Amino acid sequence: MTDFTIPIVAATFLAAGIVKGVTGMGLPTFAMGILGALLSPLAAASLLIIPSMTTNLWQLLAGPNIGALMRRLCPMMVASMAGTLIAVPLLTGGDSGLTTSALGAALIAYALYTLFARPFRVSSRQERWLSPLIGFVTGLIAGGTGVFVLPAVPWLHALGLEKDDLVQALGMSFTTSTIALALGLASRQAWQVDQLALSMLAVIPALIGMWAGQILRRAVSPATFRRWFLIMLALLGGEMLLRAAGT
Repeated sequence: MTDFTIPIVAATFLAAGIVKGVTGMGLPTFAMGILGALLSPLAAASLLIIPSMTTNLWQLLAGPNIGALMRRLCPMMVASMAGTLIAVPLLTGGDSGLTTSALGAALIAYALYTLFARPFRVSSRQERWLSPLIGFVTGLIAGGTGVFVLPAVPWLHALGLEKDDLVQALGMSFTTSTIALALGLASRQAWQVDQLALSMLAVIPALIGMWAGQILRRAVSPATFRRWFLIMLALLGGEMLLRAAGT
């Protein structure tokens, strides 16, 4: 940690909170993209834990159907936690070039998929056997890069959930991934005291950003804002790949 770490972290989580306030999601992904480029993917994931947990628990508990969603999504959530714990050694292994490349690739894949892929739907029969597989792959990516969104977000959209249920399901998925990531980092002794304290402090700018983003949402088009957010994520991912290739 340097003298510049605190203002960098505060500014990042303020901006990430604004993104979540406007679009309803994106705080962990944005924070990983910025901090992973400025610090390291491991440091970024460690700082992400408390703000991500706080904001996603808020999103999870605000919905009306938590019990029904937990029963429906339990196989996916359990598999996601298992995949995360298996893949965490990649993030904590000390190969910064590999983890930076993996994070960059994950950001590009998520941005391009969200920008260009067509929506799809799955049947209840497909959901039963695919849900654990989707969760496991999501966990592997989350454990290796700190990014929780692929393929969980497209999958949850494909289930045809009502709007409130979808928001709550996303909060459940992100919360589960954050818990598993925290357990994995702690088990590898990669979550240090100074990072824990800074992660707790980052909750304040994240919540301020969410409040500001909800106000900004009334003045801007969320769809346009989200498009430019995704383009920026793709550019960040490209920069990471180029930087890792040059080391």
